Amino acid sequence: MPHPDTLSAVLAGPLLRRLEPRRLVMWLVGTRELALTLHLPAQGLEIRLNPDQCRIVPVGRQAFIHLIDVPLDEALPQDVIVDYDLLIDGCGMAQWAPHLLYPNAQYPNFVLHSRIHQLVHGSCRKPHHCADEGLLCVDRLLAEPHTLAERPALLMMSGDQVYADDVAGPMLRAIHGLIARLGLFDEYLEGAVIDDSASLYGHAASYYHRADLLPALDSNKTLRERFFGGVKKPIFTSSTADNHLVTFAEVMAMYLLVWSPTPWTLITLQPPHLNTDEAARYAREQVQVEKFRAGLPGVARVFAHLSTLMIFDDHDITDDWNLSAQWEETAYGHPFSKRIIGNALLAYLLCQGWGNNPDAFATLVSQIQALTTQARKSHLDAAAQDDLVDSLLKFQKWHYVLPTTPALVVLDTRTRRWRSEFTLKQPSGLLDWEALSELQQELLDHPSAIIVSPAPIFGVKLIETVQKVFSWCGHPLLVDAENWMAHRGAAQVILNIFRHSRTPGNYVILSGDVHYSFVYEVLIRHRNAGPRIWQITSSGIKNEFPPRLLEWFDRLNRWLYSPRSPLNWFTRRRTMQVVPHIPEHAEAGERLWNSAGIGQVFFNEQGQPEAIYQHNANGKARTRMLAPKQ
Repeated sequence: MPHPDTLSAVLAGPLLRRLEPRRLVMWLVGTRELALTLHLPAQGLEIRLNPDQCRIVPVGRQAFIHLIDVPLDEALPQDVIVDYDLLIDGCGMAQWAPHLLYPNAQYPNFVLHSRIHQLVHGSCRKPHHCADEGLLCVDRLLAEPHTLAERPALLMMSGDQVYADDVAGPMLRAIHGLIARLGLFDEYLEGAVIDDSASLYGHAASYYHRADLLPALDSNKTLRERFFGGVKKPIFTSSTADNHLVTFAEVMAMYLLVWSPTPWTLITLQPPHLNTDEAARYAREQVQVEKFRAGLPGVARVFAHLSTLMIFDDHDITDDWNLSAQWEETAYGHPFSKRIIGNALLAYLLCQGWGNNPDAFATLVSQIQALTTQARKSHLDAAAQDDLVDSLLKFQKWHYVLPTTPALVVLDTRTRRWRSEFTLKQPSGLLDWEALSELQQELLDHPSAIIVSPAPIFGVKLIETVQKVFSWCGHPLLVDAENWMAHRGAAQVILNIFRHSRTPGNYVILSGDVHYSFVYEVLIRHRNAGPRIWQITSSGIKNEFPPRLLEWFDRLNRWLYSPRSPLNWFTRRRTMQVVPHIPEHAEAGERLWNSAGIGQVFFNEQGQPEAIYQHNANGKARTRMLAPKQ
């Protein structure tokens, strides 16, 4: 193993996370425990970070997560550019990370806006998808000369920031190379035909055949199909899970490789031994992975200049995560699948959740530090790791609220689900009654609110109907039957929250998940003074829906669910009028926009959207989804 001094001090970051006038939260990964100094030139501040201001979690012999959380005695100015720097051994970011600075800039910077006047948002960033990189749209926006009003208040990533369950062969090869290079921690594996992580990485079935590593028992057929065999979805698409990430080290390496160009410079990719068909697939995937890698300097620049908030959806952990009570029984009833889920959730906490709301994770982070500090020269302790996974699965504070104007309420629609009262196979509600009650309390007496729900609350009726039919037939997994209207109780309560007289008069719902983009305006029928609701969906950042299939769904949805169609009376939202907005460049009245990219929403003083755009990653002009008022 090379001496740490031969590696760059910083592997990834800094990422700007939760930024407030009196509190700055940043995230980075170093190759050693770094003595950091936060420098704010205009304020004349140079703060040598102590252990309370910079918590460090080792995840390998040469990989250390740093969460910088600095309270400030005096509030930083709002609505102005604030330069910042992080000094390591007296060197600033211009020396140790010049790719993070825009041309002619001495420092990176951020802006603390006094209200959310505009933001950018998106979901679903799959590295080996053939679509272009949507986050580079934000990089171009920040690189161009712009006024403060043209600079987003934040970047909201609403799910599937990584795909732990759908990994290209070359990406998995890079992950294994990085694990070896950084000495990411090994672990023992129970319930598999291999004993530990080192055996997994070197096994002949490690690439494209991970299902073969499960115990060869008939009772594990469901487990095999669920995690590694791929889930056939003839209505929508088919997903492959034969390179599903298993270990904590694999998921951690994936985060480093999708958020920073630096780790790629530490490894040299050589294809593993593959048969002819697998080699051809590997070569095809390599083209897309190299294209993805080329865009990473721009992606890292965005993260260093824009407050970025995140929430998980299923692919951050595994496909259809907690879809039904039966799914949960299968997944958590076997030690191997439980560990797979727990490892992905642990990596999510350290790389995404922690920076959203550091106060919520203090106890868990202490438990993680105890586990990983002990493991610096050996495997993670299996019993302690299992205890940590149990704690993660019981944790109920993944959601969070920002005290902004409008209020920003980010929902956890994955871990607090309302299980079906009728059959274990039926889809669970996306929030249970208790979580929905807490949501209502958060919303009371706010004049306006931005709700982040990974899955759209108001989705495409035809697609939801197809999902409902498959659920009736006992096969919800075939079509990802996860939508707010799929569960009677959850649907009724969320719609009643919107109708409550003390909840906001203006709602903007930001969503992703579906791999296409659309804007709906929603009104409560026969109530002139009722709330105004906008469902704004932007998906994916680097993913798209099969074009011909989406075209037919869009067309059939317009025919079958036109405003005068009697079919509307069979939907759960029949008391609401859903008005779709037609994208600017749509052909033949299409409501659904299918292009990888990033969404942008502008808000007026009342918290209503006054203009909505979808920036197309393919370089075409941005698409206006809702025109600004003249």
